[in-house]
Amino acid sequence: MTFARFAQSLSYSADVVAAQHPSQLTARTTTRAPGRPGRRALPFTRQMLLLQVGVLLAVVGLGFALEAWQLDRSLEQRFQQRALDVARTLSTQPGLADAVVARDQPAVQRRALAVQRATGALFVVITDDAGIRLAHPNPDEIGKVVSTSPDEVLAGREVSNIERGTLGLSARGKVPLRQADGTIVGEVSVGFDASDISAALVGLLRTTGLFLGGALLLGVGATWLLTRLLKRRTFGLEPSDLAELVREREAVLFGVSDGVIALDDAGVVTMANSEALRLLGLPLERGDRLLEADLPVPLRRALDDRTGVTSVAVVGERVLVVTHRAVQHAARPLGSVITVFDRTEVENLTHELDAVRLMTQALRAQRHEFANRLHTVHGLLHCGGPDRAPGAAAEAAADAAEYVDALLGAPDVLVADDSDAIAPATIRAYLAGKIAEAAELGVELVLADDSWVPRKLAAPVEVITVLGNLVNNALEAAHEAVVRPARVEVDLLADGDGLVISVANTGNGIPPNRLAGIFSDGVSSHGPERGLGLSIVRSTAESLGGTVEITHPGGDGALTVFVARLPQVLRPPVGATT
Repeated sequence: MTFARFAQSLSYSADVVAAQHPSQLTARTTTRAPGRPGRRALPFTRQMLLLQVGVLLAVVGLGFALEAWQLDRSLEQRFQQRALDVARTLSTQPGLADAVVARDQPAVQRRALAVQRATGALFVVITDDAGIRLAHPNPDEIGKVVSTSPDEVLAGREVSNIERGTLGLSARGKVPLRQADGTIVGEVSVGFDASDISAALVGLLRTTGLFLGGALLLGVGATWLLTRLLKRRTFGLEPSDLAELVREREAVLFGVSDGVIALDDAGVVTMANSEALRLLGLPLERGDRLLEADLPVPLRRALDDRTGVTSVAVVGERVLVVTHRAVQHAARPLGSVITVFDRTEVENLTHELDAVRLMTQALRAQRHEFANRLHTVHGLLHCGGPDRAPGAAAEAAADAAEYVDALLGAPDVLVADDSDAIAPATIRAYLAGKIAEAAELGVELVLADDSWVPRKLAAPVEVITVLGNLVNNALEAAHEAVVRPARVEVDLLADGDGLVISVANTGNGIPPNRLAGIFSDGVSSHGPERGLGLSIVRSTAESLGGTVEITHPGGDGALTVFVARLPQVLRPPVGATT
């Protein structure tokens, strides 16, 4: 039973392994005994079945022998007591003592034979005070001294035992025969054949044997069912396989850098490794209900989804990637597994890489513009070559000087906004690259003066996805419109832990017939295989619990304005608790 409890405690882990690696379990069931190649070890369940059957047989056999011994003693005592009771009854018959004193042997014999027939006794013997038989089943023994000593009985004591006499082995009861005044005048001895004891013992043992046999069969059946249940619970795994699973479980779950939490089908924690406890900052223990713990709202929202979709949650200053996946085996729900990954370090690296990439794009745009300017200066200078008219050189030099003065007075392409108004470097780097790209398209991309994002992003990928697609659509619309100067204005405003993104452009506006389905897949005025950007914006915003909408459709000289509201995308202030 100890192994059964051990196996039950491992049932959830075995179920999860069975659901994810059924072939591994199949391979384990063919484990061979070490040191005996070519021969399969006897399965543990069969060993346990044989052991318990052996124990049952030993217990039943020992119990049967003990019961037989007790029955034998009990029957002997019962027959002795029966003989003693018959002898007592006979000794109290009226006139028997007087007949013995008068030595009326025929009368005594008649009484003795009548009692013998009535009780089924082997013999009824009556003697006088000298031990001479006056009554005996065998007439030839009458007048002789009894074969066993009558001294104890004639002394006034009753005797019951098993002795061998002239009629063989028998259970005997002997009592003194007294007259009315109490004088002992003889002995009454009654015996029952020992073979009757054996016959009664055999009958009782047969009944007992049938009962114990039924109990043995019931025990064997229950043991077989137990082994089947144990085998099903452990998927046929041997103890060595279970021990290996435990070692692998400890090595994997407590050796990986990700947090892992296992829940049963009722949402009760069955396992939580140290990394999960560290990342979540919760004192979880086995048997706790996870949803009853004090979970931050983003984390609780991520845990409510058991489809296995990756969600991002902010816990304190950490950006966590959470996956909650239900586990089943053969359509049987086993619970769920939660994996938690700390994306804070990755986010920091991603921010730096994005900044470098966008800076590279800005520098590439500046290089392109700088090359165009150098070509222009080069052409102006060559216009005043020696083969030109004398006044042409001076005119070309003057044009070149005027062009250089214009270049020196022109504003440079913005690389980044390093002001404190926009704390996330990801947004600054993205806008820097987009400003340079917009300049190439002839569109002015500006950041509103009242923009204010004082904290870094908790979900930078999602924010840049929304902002980027809105800006790309706005740049494309402003570039293709007839309105000049083309302009796109981005307004970013923090709202608690949320962010409101507003993108306006000087495009041609959105026709009323396109407003209803503008955020659907494939809806675009630019032909097939387009129209995915706004759909991505909507799905990304909704995955964060936010919204995106058109606050003004534009047209007739008005700006087209898209507004996205993204909750819980800014990191909490330093030192704040969740």
